[in-house]
Amino acid sequence: MQLGVIGLGQMGRIIVDRTLTAGHDVVAFDVDEDAVTAVAEAGATPADSIDSLATHLGEGRRVWLMVPAGDAVDAALDELEPRLTGDDVVIDGGNSHFEDAARRAESTDAAYLDCGTSGGPAGAEVGFSLMIGGPEHAYEACEPIFDAVATGPEGHERMGESGAGHYVKMVHNGVEYALMQTYGEGFELLHEGRYDLDLEAVAHTWNNGAVVRSWLLELCEEAFREEGVDLGDVADHVAGGSTGTWTVQESLEQEVPLPLIYQALVERFGSRATGDEGRFSRRLANRLRYGFGRHDVHRQ
Repeated sequence: MQLGVIGLGQMGRIIVDRTLTAGHDVVAFDVDEDAVTAVAEAGATPADSIDSLATHLGEGRRVWLMVPAGDAVDAALDELEPRLTGDDVVIDGGNSHFEDAARRAESTDAAYLDCGTSGGPAGAEVGFSLMIGGPEHAYEACEPIFDAVATGPEGHERMGESGAGHYVKMVHNGVEYALMQTYGEGFELLHEGRYDLDLEAVAHTWNNGAVVRSWLLELCEEAFREEGVDLGDVADHVAGGSTGTWTVQESLEQEVPLPLIYQALVERFGSRATGDEGRFSRRLANRLRYGFGRHDVHRQ
C-alpha cells in the first residue's frame, strides 16, 4: 500500500518509519526541507509540495496529516482539496477538536478519518494506540497502514462516526491529566512526609505487581532516577491544557461531573502563576510530559 504523509515532526517521522518497516511505500512532505531529506534517506519518496505529493500518489490516495491542530490542518486540506475525490482517504492524526473533525469530514470530497493518536515518541518502537472516527469503508481500506503504525491489529479501532476518534482521544487526555495529578500528589506526600524515602525505589516497587502500576508510573521512576528524588531544578510549570479544557467544556455541555479532571486542569493553570519553587506534584507532572511526549521540561 502507498501512503502520503504531510508533517514530519516527531510523530510524523515515526509514522513514516513504521509504515516503511512494514513494507509499504511512503511519499512524504514537510515545509522543513531537512526533514524531507531525512525521510528520503530512510526510503520514502520526497515531495516538494502538497500538490506534488498528491501527484505522486495517483488515484485512490491515502494521506495522513500529522500537522498541528487548527489552521494548519485546514491549510493542508485546502491545498489537497483540488486533487481529492471520493475514492481518496484523508487521516487527521493530530489533536484536532472533534467538532472540527466532523466539519472537515462534511466539507471534503474524500473520506475523512479523525485519528486520535496516543503513545508519544515511545511509539517509535512499540507502536501507537489509534482511536479512529469516520466511514467504516475508509477505516477498513486503511487497516494495513493502521496495523503498521499502531501496536498491531489490537492497537487501533474504529470508534464510530466522524468526530468520534478525536472525541475519545480528548477524554483520554483528560484522564491522563487526572492520573498525572494523582501520582504527583501521592509522591508529594511521600517526599514531604515523615520518612526519608527513595522515591525511585518506591515507584519501582509499585511497578512490580502493585494495583497502581502503569506506564506513567514507570515514567515517574525514570524521572526520579534521572532528576533525583527531589526532582532537581524541574520547575512548577505544567504546559499544555487544550484537550483537558475541551474535556471539561464537554462535561459542562453534557452535565457530567468530572471533579478530578477539572482539578487537574486547574492545577496546570495554577502552576503557571507561581514564581517560587512551587508544588512537588506539579513539578513531577512537568517531567512526566517529557517522559511520554518529549515535551520541553521547564526548569527553575
